[in-house]
Amino acid sequence: MPEKAKVAVLISGSGTNMAALLYASRLEDCPYEIVLVASNKPDAGGLALAKAEGVPTFALSHKGLSRDEHDAAMDAAIRESGAQWVALAGYMRILTDEFVVKWQGRMVNIHPSLLPKYTGLHTHQRAIEAGDSHGGVTVHLVIPELDEGPVLGQIPVAIHAGDTAESLAARVLFAEHQLYPRCLAELVSREASPEWLLERVRERAMVLPESDEISSHGMPCFGIVKGKKFAYFTSDHHGDGRTALLVKISGVDEQTMLIDQDEDRYFRPAYFGDGWVGIRLDLGENDWDAIADWLSRSWRAVAPKKLAGLLDVADQF
Repeated sequence: MPEKAKVAVLISGSGTNMAALLYASRLEDCPYEIVLVASNKPDAGGLALAKAEGVPTFALSHKGLSRDEHDAAMDAAIRESGAQWVALAGYMRILTDEFVVKWQGRMVNIHPSLLPKYTGLHTHQRAIEAGDSHGGVTVHLVIPELDEGPVLGQIPVAIHAGDTAESLAARVLFAEHQLYPRCLAELVSREASPEWLLERVRERAMVLPESDEISSHGMPCFGIVKGKKFAYFTSDHHGDGRTALLVKISGVDEQTMLIDQDEDRYFRPAYFGDGWVGIRLDLGENDWDAIADWLSRSWRAVAPKKLAGLLDVADQF
């Protein structure tokens, strides 16, 4: 089994969702492990649970510190733990944009409503007062806008006649404990999923002018309509065990330079010659802006001058 993804969990209270994540991580097929439980409240109950389970902890009160100072200290502790992902589990602090941007795409939160309904606090009471048939829970990626990141999963929970915010919250908590470990497991695994990686490449390739996608030699490939191909997506091609993007380059000198620079990431693709380089996508932590740049450059290498000129004009705006 591949090495498990390392996750830091931030809490402010009893840490029941942290516990759900932790105990799920002990299952043999779980793709993540909890390497740190951190809190802005040194007396948070979840810290004691984590310590009892042998998980490293970090606590730093936010009192007397600016938000920037506290977030910087939390970030340093997370990075020192080796965590690659951050899970917020009842962390009752609004994070600075700087902190969020550093972990964007790699930080997840659980919220007790069916987003986009009822961002913020008092979600159960607001659902009851609105006459909703269901409350629920959402797991989402964290972005600077509060509770507005891309949704990873939801579970609706029926609102009963006579429900109070407390009685509804108690049932929603069961759903939270089911949903969060599953969504986190799917999130940390997707960067090794050929289907997910292909979709990310497709999104960036198909925005280039007159691009199309076909299958060639059993691989998805991208080209200019009725023209040359500028990118191939490979997954275990000829049994090489790699998931990669193949793009055009200037020649053997650039190919050699790239491979010397990072032999784990770059490689000479079999049967493609010196004018192509393979970029592995299954190593995690892909720079998707850089991938988009590679695709654009490769597209330019095969595009007719008139078409390439249109892209140059568009790039000026």
